[in-house]
Amino acid sequence: MSTAWLPPVDYFIAIANSDKILIDPWEYYQKQSYRNRCSIATANGIMALSIPVEKPEGNKSPVRDVRISGHGNWQLQHWKTLESAYLSSPFFEYYVDDFKPFFEKQYDYLIDYNTELLECICNLLDLQPQFQMTDTYLQTDQNISDLREIIHPKKETNIFPVKPYYQVFQSKFGFITGLSIVDLLFNMGNESIFYLKCL
Repeated sequence: MSTAWLPPVDYFIAIANSDKILIDPWEYYQKQSYRNRCSIATANGIMALSIPVEKPEGNKSPVRDVRISGHGNWQLQHWKTLESAYLSSPFFEYYVDDFKPFFEKQYDYLIDYNTELLECICNLLDLQPQFQMTDTYLQTDQNISDLREIIHPKKETNIFPVKPYYQVFQSKFGFITGLSIVDLLFNMGNESIFYLKCL
């Protein structure tokens, strides 16, 4: 799998139904991917949030070398957006103390930020997968499910179908797929794990 920031629900369906997860920090960074962006549901519809990054070698930068840009006040802006979108959800206040520190602490590298946040979310979901960072770029292997290019905001996949669950703005927009795991957590709370494992 690729590193991802507040990944979509299908990313966690894959984790919940796997014994071992390999994260590849050696792959080239791709813009407009889940590596530094997520989608949430707001009162105005779907909104994409992106972490500003600096790529030392341009488009040939390995993910492990991508730094988080110090420009702007993106963390505060993103937190206010999440708060506005999910304050009325059933479980936002229950998880606020778990997520807010990730929008206050400064991180240098995207991979470090994503890894800490992924571990936190897995704990909240009561998932204990065996994570391992690859030592080099991993070629596609017939014995390994390669999801680096499959779980992507520009691609639709039915490998890990996301079935409807309660969403705050469902009566306005219908059920929305492709949203960050925070949408499931803030709306379904500790029942999220049953949802992920039953698919």
